[in-house]
This record gives sequence, structure tokens and C-alpha cells, in this order.
Amino acid sequence: MALKKTQATKKSSDYSAKQIQVLEGLEPVRKRPGMYIGSTDIFGLHESLREIIDNAVDEALAGYAKNVWILLNNDGSATVIDDGRGIPVDVMPQYKKSALEIVMTKLHAGGKFGGSAYKISGGLHGVGSSVVNALSEWMWVEVKRSGKVYRQDYKRGKTTSTVKAVANSQITEFPIQTGTTVSFFPDSEIFSEIIFDFDMIKKAIRERAYLVPTLYFHLIDQREGSQKETHYYFEGGIISLVEKLNENKGPLHEVIFIKKQEKEIEVEAALQYNNMYTENVESFVNVINTVNGGTHLTGFRMALTRAVNDYGKKIGSFKEDEDSIVGDDTREGLTAVVFVKMPQDKIQFEGQTKGKLGNSEIQPIVNSIVKEGLSTYFEENPATGRKILEKVYLAAKARLAAKAAKEAILRKGALEGSSLPGKLADCQEKNPEISELFLVEGDSAGGSAKQGRDRKFQAILPLKGKILNTERARLDKIIEHEEVKNLIIALGAGIGEQTRFEKLRYHRIIIMTDADVDGQHIETLILTFFYRHLPEIIRNGYLYIAQPPLYKITSGKNIAYVLSDAEKDDYIKKLENGARVATQRYKGLGEMNPDQLWETTMNPKNRSLKQVVIDDAEEADAVFTMLMGDEVPPRKYFIQSNAKSATLDI
Repeated sequence: MALKKTQATKKSSDYSAKQIQVLEGLEPVRKRPGMYIGSTDIFGLHESLREIIDNAVDEALAGYAKNVWILLNNDGSATVIDDGRGIPVDVMPQYKKSALEIVMTKLHAGGKFGGSAYKISGGLHGVGSSVVNALSEWMWVEVKRSGKVYRQDYKRGKTTSTVKAVANSQITEFPIQTGTTVSFFPDSEIFSEIIFDFDMIKKAIRERAYLVPTLYFHLIDQREGSQKETHYYFEGGIISLVEKLNENKGPLHEVIFIKKQEKEIEVEAALQYNNMYTENVESFVNVINTVNGGTHLTGFRMALTRAVNDYGKKIGSFKEDEDSIVGDDTREGLTAVVFVKMPQDKIQFEGQTKGKLGNSEIQPIVNSIVKEGLSTYFEENPATGRKILEKVYLAAKARLAAKAAKEAILRKGALEGSSLPGKLADCQEKNPEISELFLVEGDSAGGSAKQGRDRKFQAILPLKGKILNTERARLDKIIEHEEVKNLIIALGAGIGEQTRFEKLRYHRIIIMTDADVDGQHIETLILTFFYRHLPEIIRNGYLYIAQPPLYKITSGKNIAYVLSDAEKDDYIKKLENGARVATQRYKGLGEMNPDQLWETTMNPKNRSLKQVVIDDAEEADAVFTMLMGDEVPPRKYFIQSNAKSATLDI
């Protein structure tokens, strides 16, 4: 795409040292880095970079910056450049130091605390620059203001030079009139991983590009061997995000967009229904993705349910005395984004990770704005209103059928004296934190697993054949399917509106299938079920995939098990010359006797498990839709594009 470089037109004179406030010193950061960035692993590393990026984004939210460049340098450092106003460099009288030095070396120092420089901000705690500085082996900052370039250098949070004017900027590829450039090298004494991941950064800036449609993002990887770049600019904002999320899902109408400001709170909501059965709603406060929702999301859902009910009654689709549509009915096939912008100093989050908004006053504001917006839209677009009502009514019908089916299942279980399925070989342990459930392909492998397991804490549930593709099925059909029904009952947490996650009977659920095409298909079907209907299990890190060996290698009295052809070749190469080697290829779990299955795949001391995580929810949603949904052309294109790189064991 063509890159458009523009400069902000607002003056920088109203952003000065007067607007910088200091709350406390910097020393605690290196002692307890996890308190400030969440962790010191790869996620903490990227949180540090996001903090610097969000400082640039804050300039755009304030109406100044138009471009942000993120450079991954060949020496392992990262650089972030913006064309905003530039951090003030004038002296703060009370400290007799430059505002730039105070911002970069003092905790809780910045333009976000006084409330005058930044009304809206997205940094983790408003301490981003100084925290990242403290956790960097080195950092330097350049500020361009009033036609001059100012620079200061730091080492592990402490200054190694004064703030001084320099003749030229160190980076000249992206000339800016005003703005800030920050370059830093993560400290290996703090972080267990100091190599930046291009794709993780790309996801973070793509998300922000949707939320700030006036801002161009430019991510450029300049490291040797991985030189690539990507650029984001979305004119449509969250409308574009909803359209992206609904790609290949058969949208039923144009995106409905609502935007209104009430005093200091600005609310944006975009929604669109599709032909699928699952809900996909994302929520944000400023540029923070509130993955666990909060009061803004609750207000949105309340407004949607009320608006649909009111419109249905108004046009006579159902009578006043009939059962109203409930919240779950309005969520089937719904894709939406709720975006609230508010003063940084008034945001209240639940927990350290900012996953859930806690401000009680936000719920009625969002509720009122969205209800009014939807009611007006339905009045002005009756055809779309009727399409949505039809979709919601079908969902209600399916809900009632699912409820009846579920009640029948529970009644049957109660009559048999136990709600657990007969095929389940349960464990003796009742503490879910210790208990494991293996989902095993077929009765043969299930038999070996039952004999080989440690019955104290390991339960086995054999699954016969390929289970239902839950991407294309409503809840009533899912519950009617025998194998899925057994799985739901065994897990104990319920499904749909009756899900009670605290009743989950196992905190380690392990998918164990054959290493062939059929086994991988079954694995995909099980993953689809969990992702679409019990995603909390994945989000909490409870879902795993077993890694059974592909080969048994015998050399004299020595026996080894390896997971791949490459491991087999490496192992054989390391054996002494003349050693007689015999290899056995396992085509399925059933070929292993119980002792072998225990030693290689189920014994916690020896086994290898892959934990299932959702790194990129948007990408994961798109992949499941494409691979498991109704639309054939996208799936065909994907198969054709990746056929040569696929490793098939047929």
C-alpha cells in the first residue's frame, strides 16, 4: 500500500513542563519487574515495547500524531518513532531538571496524571517510559521540537548524559517535523527472552490501528535474515474490524455503527449478524483490549436485548404476554466491537492485567447510548431490523429445544443413578486441580489407556469415530450427539447459558489421537468444540495435546522412543558404528501395549504435552471459520496454497 506521511497541525506550545507531575521514584521497578509489566518472559518483553508504542498512540488519541514507526533493529534493540509534539524538554523548576529526564527516570511521571495533557491514554499504568527504561540495558531518546533535536542516554534507568541539543538525528530514514524517538535494548538480567517476535507486535499494532483510524502504523523488521515490513491504516475504524471478524461468515446486513459522547465518555459500538451460531464480541477501553469484558460490555448486551425485544413488540412480531427474547438469543451469530474512550485517571480495572473494566457508571451510559442508537436504526432500516429479529427468533427456538434436550439428558442420568457416561473410566481424585482427563480416539486405544493409566488421578474417555463438527451446529444438535454429550457430562461444567466453569471436574484435559490424517481430523474437531463452546478451558490453560511417539528404536538392550522422523534420524546417527538397529513405526495408539503407552505418553515424568493457547483471537476465529465453516472457496484456496508445505502421514 502507499504510505502517507502527514504532520499534525496542532501547536505543541500548550504541552510543556508544567503538565508533568511526579509521584515517586524508580528503584522498585528492577526489584519487582513483574508488578509493572506482568511478567519477565516473552509476554513481558513485548509489554515493554507496547508501552512505548502506546505513548505514541496517546499522542494520536490527543489529536497530534499521524504516524508511528516501529523498527526492529539488527542489534536486537527496538525503536519507536512518532510525529507528535515531542516530550517537553524545558526545565521543571521544582526539580531543576529537564521534563524529558523526569519522564524517563521517575516512576509515575508524565502528562497523564494531571489530566490536562492527555484526556485519553492507553498505557499499562501510565508509567511506561520510565519502567521500560529501568528494564533496559540501554536506552536513548530523541525529541524534535521547535526545529531542534534534543537527546539523552540512559543505562538501566539511570542517565549517562544530560539533555542536550544535537546537530542531527541518529535515524534519518523517517524525517519528522516534531516528535519523539525512543530506542532501547531489553536487559537480559531481567528478561528470560530478549528477541522480539514480529507477529506478536504485528497483532498489537493491527488492533490499535482499528481503534485509532487516523493513525498510520509502520512495522519494519531490519534484522538480518528476517527483513520484512507491514503497514496498517483502517479508515473505517471498528467498522473495519467487525467486517474483518465476519469475513467468510455470511453477514446478514451492513455493519450497524453507533457513536456518541456523553460529557467525558465517548462510546462507539459496531455490530453485524452472520449465518453462524457463535458470538464474537470484543471490547476496549481507550486502546486496552478488555479480554474479560466488564461494565461497558454488560451495558452493550443489556441494550441489545432490550432494543430487539422492544422492536419485536412494536412491529407485532410477538405478543406482550409471550416469552421475551433473552440475552443468549441476541448473541447467536453476533459479531460486535464495543469501544469506550474515557479519562485515564478515572478508569477502574478489576485485577492487575486490565482484563475487565470495573467502573459502575459506564454500564448505564453504554446501555443508554446503544439502546437509543439501535432503536433509531431499526426505525430507519426496517428490512435489517426484521432480518435480525428472524435470526434471533430462530436462536430462541433452538434454545428452547436445547433446554428440553438437556433436561432429558439430566433426567436420564438421574434415573441411572449417575450423570457420568458409562464409557468414562473416572479417576479416584476429586480435586480438579490434580485430576486429568484423556480424550482418546477409539475403543482400542481407550482400552490400552485405561489399563496403562494411573487411576488415582487420570480419567479416560474414549471417543468413537469423528465427533460432530460443532462449528456448523446449534446447541440442541450438539447435545443430541452421543459422543459430544458424553464429553459435556464428563467435564461437569455444562454448556451454553448453563455453563458453570467452577464445576469443571478436571484442570488438565488432554487430547490423545493417532498421528495420522484421521487422528488429526478428530483432534481438530475436538479443538473446534472447545474453542467455540468452552473457550474458558483454553484461556485458563487447561487444554493439552498428547505427543505419542512415532517410532520405537531398539539397539541391543537399549530402547528409545522418538516423536518424529527427524528425531529418529538424529538418534540413529548418534549410535555407535555396527550397532544393530530395529525401528518400529506406530500407526496408532492401539499398537502400543498399556505399559508402553504409560511410559511414553501418559507418565508425567516422561511425557511431552503441547498446551493449547490462543495467541491471536482474531486469527484463531478466522482459521476455525475457514476450515470448519460452510464456505467452501476460502477452504479450497487455503488447501491449494498450503498443499506443498503439508506433511501427510496417510
